Amino acid sequence: MKTLGIMTAALMAGLLVSCSSRMPGLPEMPALPAMPSIPGLAAGPVAGDPACGGSWRLENGGGLAVTAMEEGLRWRALDGQTGRFVFENEAWKAYIGWSDRLEDRQIEFTCEGGLTQFEGASAVPVEVTVQDTVFTGAKGTQLAGRLILPAGAETVPVVVQVHGSGRYSALAYDGFQHLLPLQGVGVFIYDKRGTGASKGDYTQDFSLLATDAVAASAEARRMAGQRLGRFGLHGASQGGWVAPIAAVSVKPDFVIVSYGLLESPLAENRAQTVQDVAEAGFGPEAQMAAGMLGDAAGTVMASDFKSGFAELENLKKIYKDEPWYRHVKGEFTGEILQHSEVVLRVAGPLRSVGTSWRHEGEPVLRQVSAPVLWILAGADRDAPPAYTRSRLKSLQYEGRPITVAEYPGYDHGMRGFDILPDGSREFTHVAPGYFEMVADFAAGVPVVPGGYPEAVILPSR
Repeated sequence: MKTLGIMTAALMAGLLVSCSSRMPGLPEMPALPAMPSIPGLAAGPVAGDPACGGSWRLENGGGLAVTAMEEGLRWRALDGQTGRFVFENEAWKAYIGWSDRLEDRQIEFTCEGGLTQFEGASAVPVEVTVQDTVFTGAKGTQLAGRLILPAGAETVPVVVQVHGSGRYSALAYDGFQHLLPLQGVGVFIYDKRGTGASKGDYTQDFSLLATDAVAASAEARRMAGQRLGRFGLHGASQGGWVAPIAAVSVKPDFVIVSYGLLESPLAENRAQTVQDVAEAGFGPEAQMAAGMLGDAAGTVMASDFKSGFAELENLKKIYKDEPWYRHVKGEFTGEILQHSEVVLRVAGPLRSVGTSWRHEGEPVLRQVSAPVLWILAGADRDAPPAYTRSRLKSLQYEGRPITVAEYPGYDHGMRGFDILPDGSREFTHVAPGYFEMVADFAAGVPVVPGGYPEAVILPSR
């Protein structure tokens, strides 16, 4: 996962000169000029402001949510269509997916008036109740949270969103805060420690983050009160390690993990390193050697750059002239291979955020008694799913209440893509039915084969 390499940022360009992270905190949003009228995007003020967000039902039966992003707005439809509005060169532009291709769909949206038309279908805003809160996490840290419920008095499922590793504010940028209420599901989101409006220092200590998630769960239950129906946790990416730890204490009605792993972060780096060489067209021998380099780099990383250098340097001397060597990247293997022991010992620890490098997810998952939905991205380059898929199937055979869903051909974040001439991926949309699958499982609707386009479902026994 791209989520794990933060402590290695100091090993990138500049090293001892610059210690800036490759995943820096998002800057304050500047005041933007009014949005001019352009094809596909109506006039309106300041996109990028979280106040512009919300969700709308379409007259044709679909739904769409708009959420702030760092430089503008991102919209997501329940069927997986998505795009972004960005202010560039003194004008607002609409792009398809995450690509640089201009949008050709007709979307009428303003921050003041919301969404009014989407491809000819009129839109009606989804009414919600919103409550902000500050609660106490691990070590007395004050965390900022928000409960969003569909309007009304009836009981509803409530999902606690367990943050991935990014340093962004979930309160500002988490898309599920609008996507779940659009489908009749309540959601509790919070800025994890060291991000957004929350206090404390940023960390990737899974146990500490899980303790915060336990506190968030207690606050969500308290705030939902009599409206609380089914209650559960949803962790994506790094949150897929954290949510099950929290679930052991929370005792939820369900747990959902999206594009997460059961193996350790060190094993993830190894899998990525091997995958790099395999995708470059090299065979088993080169892949095995790349795995050895990944293991050696992992030993150095997990020691906080205090040991493991002799083995690493020996392997570098053996393989540095091999044609596949330049393709090695991994989560952090390629970065570590670029630098000497002296530089690594000095610069590496400067970026340490306490990552739980040796954490294994399977022993924790065995302690979770609630039904689990685990959603894999079959072409995930950041979190290669082969090992996790195998272990989940084994747990299913043991009779554990785990439903496994996989979207073949989708990358991390459940993003679909086109392959460009240089072999890179241009992300264009989200897996169809993914947002609905999360909401259905939260509501107690069985996730079964054939119910979600392109998804391969292995139900629990």
